[in-house]
Amino acid sequence: MNKVLTVLFFILCGVTASAQQDAQFSQYMFNGIYVNPAYAGYREQWNIHAFYRNQWANLPGAPKTFSVAVEGTANNDRVGLGLQVMSDKLGASNTSSAYFTYAYRIPMNEDGSSRLAVGISGGFLQQRLDISLLTTSSSIPDPALVNGENNRTMPDARFGIFYNRERFFTGISASNLLSQSFQKSQALKEYLPLKPHLYFTIGGLLPLSEQLLLKPSMLIKEDLAGPTSLDLNAFMLISQQLWLGASYRTTFLKKSNLASDLKKPSALVFMAEVFVNDKLRLGYAYDMTVNGTVATNYPTHELSVGYFFKRRNARMLSPRYF
Repeated sequence: MNKVLTVLFFILCGVTASAQQDAQFSQYMFNGIYVNPAYAGYREQWNIHAFYRNQWANLPGAPKTFSVAVEGTANNDRVGLGLQVMSDKLGASNTSSAYFTYAYRIPMNEDGSSRLAVGISGGFLQQRLDISLLTTSSSIPDPALVNGENNRTMPDARFGIFYNRERFFTGISASNLLSQSFQKSQALKEYLPLKPHLYFTIGGLLPLSEQLLLKPSMLIKEDLAGPTSLDLNAFMLISQQLWLGASYRTTFLKKSNLASDLKKPSALVFMAEVFVNDKLRLGYAYDMTVNGTVATNYPTHELSVGYFFKRRNARMLSPRYF
């Protein structure tokens, strides 16, 4: 069993290294704080949001990720505050993190429906490797695993800028800004490398009728080493109660440091989020890998739940669609 887990771990690490290393959720568009710290406070309503992602279900050692985020506003909606904790397990590795977020939200018009926000997150990231799952009695031990440090906690920071109008948004952000400098363990550097990630998001809202709204959006993810990832999303909001949509996720492999024979990772994602009432939202995503690799046989399931607290000040300038 150890040998199977070892092989799977290195296969999965290879997939991760050739794609994006940050844990990512398909339903990030339902709470942008997972991508950009400057999003904190956008909804101008305190809320708590949780994700659980079971990637490549039934494949031993495949990623399982859980995260909870709390965010809202203070100082007459001028300041966004947030807290995000996450646990990401992949084979023999387990990564945990916690970040506090502060965003300063600058009104760009009289009623405050358009804002430019600058946000920063600070916290820690802990990486752990279970060596017992990576070695067998007959295997030749890797000195980096046997002699190296396999559990380390490091400080980290994220930064972002987010701009929104009532029917448009865009943002840029960066993650893993400090942790790479504190990752001293050779084992962790070799098997769980940390690299800064850059994110760019843009999207809008197009009313098709009184009861039907279209929300197209795009996310570009770049780690400056592996392939560039692109998400193309399209969602319909029906009667202000149900989001239905899909995403196409693909990559660009044309980089001098990448092998020319790499198979292009691609996936289709189908999602729904229902407004149970004015406080509770439930979401589900189904990911299908479509590039013909072994992952094609293992779908991904993702659940989300959001709870919104009542505002002390009942003023809500406009609905929050992003």
